[in-house]
Amino acid sequence: MRAFRRPMSLIAALAGAVLLLGACSVQAPAEPSVTVTQESANVPSTSPSASGSLPKPGGVPKGLEKFYAQELKWSACGGVLQCAELSVPMDYSHPEGPSISISMNKRPGKNVKGSLLLNPGGPGASGLEFVKDSATVILGRNLQRNFDIIGFDPRGVGSSTPVKCETAEQQDASRQLPVDTSTDAGLAQARKLSAEFAAQCAERTGDSLGFIDTKSAARDIDVMRAALGDLQLNYLGYSYGTSLGAHYAQLFPQNVGRLVLDGAIDPSLSNDEITLGQAAGFEGEVRAYMQNCLASGDCPFTGTLDDGLSQLRDLLSQVEKEPLVASDGRTVPIIDFVNGFILPLYDDAMWPMLSSALSDVIAGDVDNIQFFSDISAGREDDGTYTGNTPAAFVSINCLDYPMDASVGVMRANAEELLKASPTLGKYLAYGAVTCESWKFPPTGKPGVITAAGAQPIVVIGTTGDPATPYEWSEALAEQLESASLVTFEGHGHTAYGRSNECVSNAVESYFLEGTVPSDGLTC
Repeated sequence: MRAFRRPMSLIAALAGAVLLLGACSVQAPAEPSVTVTQESANVPSTSPSASGSLPKPGGVPKGLEKFYAQELKWSACGGVLQCAELSVPMDYSHPEGPSISISMNKRPGKNVKGSLLLNPGGPGASGLEFVKDSATVILGRNLQRNFDIIGFDPRGVGSSTPVKCETAEQQDASRQLPVDTSTDAGLAQARKLSAEFAAQCAERTGDSLGFIDTKSAARDIDVMRAALGDLQLNYLGYSYGTSLGAHYAQLFPQNVGRLVLDGAIDPSLSNDEITLGQAAGFEGEVRAYMQNCLASGDCPFTGTLDDGLSQLRDLLSQVEKEPLVASDGRTVPIIDFVNGFILPLYDDAMWPMLSSALSDVIAGDVDNIQFFSDISAGREDDGTYTGNTPAAFVSINCLDYPMDASVGVMRANAEELLKASPTLGKYLAYGAVTCESWKFPPTGKPGVITAAGAQPIVVIGTTGDPATPYEWSEALAEQLESASLVTFEGHGHTAYGRSNECVSNAVESYFLEGTVPSDGLTC
């Protein structure tokens, strides 16, 4: 067995991953003062014909004047990076109340035309870490030269008034719990553990736990835009970051500059519909992986495509019955195993690593599957956890989506998931249990987003995307009044920075020159 390491290219490739809610687990798996003038920002203005009765770009919402008047105080925080803190209302309906802090960082450009804000997805992924570790790998050099690249941790995430739930030791223990929600006893156990988890999050986080929804985070972005001195927002969002960007465009269409939404989430879908779409998406990618594996000549499975899939499902069933123990003594039960299995499916360049890891599992060695699961959970080799992605993931979703945890509904959903994905569907069910005992009720609900009056927005969809199926990008592009859809024909999650020159040219010409790619461009 050859232990994998964490090369920069691997971390960059996974930076935009949507993290799935583990079906039989009780938590998410382990699925950031310079003023720029209007002229130097080089952002497009909103024409009267496009804006109608919209407020002027850069306007200040009533009651938020003190927040919009902030000047960021940048200080060195490692290498070329600079960091700053921004104050925003905890509750935008009561801005006179308590404030929370948003952490930002900046990789300064040299020929600056303005700021480009990045969000890598999640929900719960750190934009600070993305800019620190991955921006120079993913972004074209001209973007890096012509924009200040801005990272931020959304509210509740990482360094921005974070959600706090379990300690590292408790996270390790939770990930090793085998819970079979397909049985009444297992479902009762899951409800009990979820209630304990919810109570711990509420106790350790406090009142801010009730205000880390996506709409509030989108409002924070507009305060950032103003503090950066940009009249309009330039933004690149991956995966969940497309939801954040779309909600921003809906709230502040007059402030939309150049937005790229890569690997889109359809805002009209319920949580159950999203899970079902992902089940079908991952099943399709499992089939594509298996076909590639069998043709490679170095595959742990044999025979036809159906033979290989049958062998894989048998392997998962075996792990479900008898979880393997890694060399560090940790048990890897089925949900943690599945979290490790699906992570390499986010990028087809990692399929050979997945085959190698599965070969090891067949030989009794689960270390490299555990390695992938640890990346998903944010666990380092020394046993510490970087950031708070699992806790933030659960917390944001519990606010954004109403969920029905009644037995009948969840059992019916489980049957649908199994039909959509005979390989993985059973492991994606019963996620609603996690939010059943949440202290704060959901404030969001599914709905169409049109962003009427916004400047042209670019939506990118990948035909073989398992985590945000291509149909979702089509749906968002159809909903947004000013969207152009760019299609990448390929496998893996998201496109810009990991696909081809056609996608890169479309994105960079749009950001640098304002050239909107033709709707329907296929790369």
